[in-house]
Amino acid sequence: MSDGVPSRSHKAWRVLRGPRPEVVPVLVGRACALVGVLDVAAGVFPRFRHSRMHSIAEVLPGSFGPFAAALSLSAGILLLLLAHGLRRGKRRAWRAAVALLPAGAVAQYMYRHSVIGVLISLALLAPLLIHRDQFAALPDPRSRWRALANFVLMSAGSLALGLVIVSVHPHRMVGDPSLADRLTHVVYGLFGFEGPVNYSGNTSWTVGFSLGALGLLTAVTTIYLAFRPEHPAARLTEEDETRLRELLDRHGRRDSLGHFALRRDKAVVFSPSGKAAVTYRVVSGVMLASGDPIGDVEAWPGAIERFMDEAKAHSWTPAVMGCSETGGEVWTRETGLDALELGDEAVVDVADFSLAGRAMRNVRQMVKRIERAGYETRVRRVRDLGDTELARIRQAAEDWRGTDTERGFSMALGRIGDPADGDCFIATAHKQDEEPGEYGDLKAILHFVPWGTDGMSLDLMRRDRSADPGMNELLIVAALQAAPKLGITRVSLNFAMFRSALARGEKIGAGPVLRAWRGLLVFLSRWFQIESLYKFNAKFQPRWEPRFVVYRASADLPRIGFAAMQAEGFVTLALPLPRFLRRRQKPAPACAHTVNESEARARVA
Repeated sequence: MSDGVPSRSHKAWRVLRGPRPEVVPVLVGRACALVGVLDVAAGVFPRFRHSRMHSIAEVLPGSFGPFAAALSLSAGILLLLLAHGLRRGKRRAWRAAVALLPAGAVAQYMYRHSVIGVLISLALLAPLLIHRDQFAALPDPRSRWRALANFVLMSAGSLALGLVIVSVHPHRMVGDPSLADRLTHVVYGLFGFEGPVNYSGNTSWTVGFSLGALGLLTAVTTIYLAFRPEHPAARLTEEDETRLRELLDRHGRRDSLGHFALRRDKAVVFSPSGKAAVTYRVVSGVMLASGDPIGDVEAWPGAIERFMDEAKAHSWTPAVMGCSETGGEVWTRETGLDALELGDEAVVDVADFSLAGRAMRNVRQMVKRIERAGYETRVRRVRDLGDTELARIRQAAEDWRGTDTERGFSMALGRIGDPADGDCFIATAHKQDEEPGEYGDLKAILHFVPWGTDGMSLDLMRRDRSADPGMNELLIVAALQAAPKLGITRVSLNFAMFRSALARGEKIGAGPVLRAWRGLLVFLSRWFQIESLYKFNAKFQPRWEPRFVVYRASADLPRIGFAAMQAEGFVTLALPLPRFLRRRQKPAPACAHTVNESEARARVA
């Protein structure tokens, strides 16, 4: 392999090849969902359960009809909930399905007297038992917030399904109850009480048992999730962080994203030799690494092997966001994964940077205008700031955040002013006002992390909304001009997604497909700042370094993209908290910077 990257052996290829989804768990998961739908239909819809034996059984003393309907409904819902876990080969989902399928078969026979329904359940049970060794995946990280989410979703689903149950017996319903009466009946039934809707015959018992089963199912699953042992997401320990810093001291110059591996909401796996590591976070079942492996490139395959083994053990989907060309080459050669160019990182060589020339006219004019307005800049290392000033900068960065959710994962450190981060850099803009604000004369902040010993990588941008436009241009120029005194020769700015498509699509001679793709990206820029981020970076005449996403199969890309958006903070599934509660919490990971012509946008990968 070129660039000092070791080539793989045939044995390594077999060992390190990605954890392809097993065929049996995928098929069983889909079949489980189908059986669950059939069980729910059998418990809800009267026409789905017509048979001569059922007509006879309904008039027999001690008929099990209502109870069996509730059992069929409960088993069906639980099987639907377990289908995803079975597709991923989860051991606990397998155990639950093995217990539920016979219950569903019994309910099918008792309620519908359907031999076919029983055979379907048993036919699904057989491969579960035969291929039980393929359902060995360990549990995912979890917390008790899942209990609250389960309660909300199950309650909403129970209300909707309960309304269907109440309404599918029109010929046995007494009178013509309104929608409000039916909804009230559902709510009462979920708690085990009779509501205002009446039926003739045994239908009242069937509806009552079914609604009670839904309410009981919601309560039991919520209580189980609330009191089961927590499996919190892995975090960097002090020992892990110390080992990573040692690797960065020796090999941190290779990747501008290396220092971001020190985010404390990431987990880490080390190579057997301890000379390389991969940091990651698990989001929605995706094991998401970012940047290149840390450490000696010769030891990368060992760290990648540990990463892939961990993904296989938990049945997580492996993915890498924002790795370099060399990193993508190693990942694809050592694991059999594929790579796709995601965008380009803007890197400015300090020796080549100058405000002179026509290309820099707009930046030069903006900087001169802001300086004439009375702004001054300071660029220092974090360790050179006093505690009072650092605390003020931290608070300003928190309060000036543009969204409630912190953004950033692959290109954000997640903190400012930590004692361990004394080598980081802070550029600040100041202006003396007649009436100083809460943060004195502080107007804007840029935070950089080290990139080896002679580089720095932009982490975040924050500005006072009342400050003049152009604060980010001012501070980037100030940082580049101060870089030689700080021993810095290169500065990594923002990451521009799909930059090459935007650049080629606007040139003369671009084909219709490329122009259409560029048009779509420009349209999406209304929400994700794709085009404006590229244009902002281009102002500083950088060189562009491609970055890649590494993935297992094309079918995984939508899931990986959604997980990445969650990790970066663009999509959040958490319940919103009041602002005073957010302030009491430990500061969340600092956002990736965001940029447009007048203010920072997000640095994303």
